[in-house]
Amino acid sequence: MDQVSQTMVKGIKVYTPGGPEVLKYEELDVGEPGEGQVKIRIKAVGLNFIDVYFRKGAYGAKMPYVPGFESAGEVIAIGPGVTDAKVGDKVGCMGAFGAYAEEQIVPARALVPIPESVDFIKAGAILLKGMTAQMLLRKTFKVGPEHTILVHAAAGGVGSLLCQWARSLGAQVIGCVSNEEKARQATEDGCHHVIIYSKEDFGKRVMAITNNSGVHVVYDSVGRDTFQGSLDCLATRGYMISYGQSSGAPDPFTMSILAPKSLFLTRPSLIQYTTNRDELLEIANDLFHNVEAGVLKVRVNQTYPLSDAAKAHDDIENRRTTGSTVLIP
Repeated sequence: MDQVSQTMVKGIKVYTPGGPEVLKYEELDVGEPGEGQVKIRIKAVGLNFIDVYFRKGAYGAKMPYVPGFESAGEVIAIGPGVTDAKVGDKVGCMGAFGAYAEEQIVPARALVPIPESVDFIKAGAILLKGMTAQMLLRKTFKVGPEHTILVHAAAGGVGSLLCQWARSLGAQVIGCVSNEEKARQATEDGCHHVIIYSKEDFGKRVMAITNNSGVHVVYDSVGRDTFQGSLDCLATRGYMISYGQSSGAPDPFTMSILAPKSLFLTRPSLIQYTTNRDELLEIANDLFHNVEAGVLKVRVNQTYPLSDAAKAHDDIENRRTTGSTVLIP
């Protein structure tokens, strides 16, 4: 095994579901990579709302665990059987538990090469969010100039990228945000219209903007608070794409509510769109191509030391963040 590493590092461990206070900063023994694995020294960790869901116990993670699904760093050791990575490679990784640490062992097949023009902080901020945006705009529903779309949480990590990318594809973009500061960012990110939830009914405003036609697709990461309103403002045969539930899961409903307008409802997960390495690299390469081309501006608006992960979680849950948030080991 080719390696330049140690086994004891600092990181975050969760022993029981709960609030931000359950994120314990302590020493971890990450071990050494096994068959088909590599060890990376993490330079940046992307904070995502799914980290909050797992911390609260919504997805039934086996305790204890090291949180985090999105990291960028350098390969420092490789295990047996690894042929497509070497020590010193600049890589990103998404989808493997354990990113909230100074070092992480991951399957080599989960690695994505990071272009030299993209630094570790930007890569850590955009990998999972950007690949999610690519999936939503190019796979789940292929957005083009003929479409009008609604993006909830338009100033958030994924929302910001959705707005920028959809605008570049020629779509009419309507963004929903919670305050004036976020409205300004959403406008900068390409929204043709911005709605502030606290000031007006977003559904009624969308119908006014579209002359009562509705939008072709809603990208909804909010969940319970916006679910019914999102369905109401869709056009006939429109797509409701629910990819998060920051306000909680939608209330139970019957499928018949989709019938009057023949609506489509989907809950996509990036895992099912990256079932093999070719799919993973296709989405990642498209993302980084658009970053390098200047289509996507990576907004790293907050950084925290990894030891302050609890504060970062509290801030993202209470809507005190915009764009992307990165933890620095």
